[in-house]
Amino acid sequence: MKNVTDPFLSLGYWPSAGSFGFNTDILATNPINLSVVLGVLIFFGKGVCASCLLSDLLDNRKQRILKTIQNSEELRGGALEQLENARARLRKVEKEADQFRVNGYSEIEREKLNLINSTSKTLEQLENYKNETIHFEQQRAINEVRQRVFQQALQGALGTLNSCLNNELHLRTINTNIGMFGTMKEITD
Repeated sequence: MKNVTDPFLSLGYWPSAGSFGFNTDILATNPINLSVVLGVLIFFGKGVCASCLLSDLLDNRKQRILKTIQNSEELRGGALEQLENARARLRKVEKEADQFRVNGYSEIEREKLNLINSTSKTLEQLENYKNETIHFEQQRAINEVRQRVFQQALQGALGTLNSCLNNELHLRTINTNIGMFGTMKEITD
């Protein structure tokens, strides 16, 4: 069995990794880079403690959150105001629509009654014209019939008179009529 201290003792046999000390090779250790990093950390880290930095970060975050909440509340208030305005306009428009609807129905009923009345008057006038036309045609037919009857009666009377009257009776009738006209003339004078 090997001793536990053997690996430490054998360090001397490994020359590249086994010795402790300073490496003086500037290119291998890169002390310039290390010094720049340490310098930057020291320069920017002066007066800054980790808790202060964390506290500032948290305060900034808290302020941004509070500002966001405040902006959200303002936007919410504006949105609620716009919503109320929109609701008021909607109620107004609905009221106007109802009024137009009621007025429209009233106007439709009024127009319907006017149309019914107008149609009724027109029908009544047409009925009157029809009755007048019928009456006129009846009167014309009656007059035509009377005229034909009168012509036929006159022709019949003339035929009878011509067949019954002779010259002497005819002259006597004329003299009698002339005498009646003369008597009428004396009465009127």
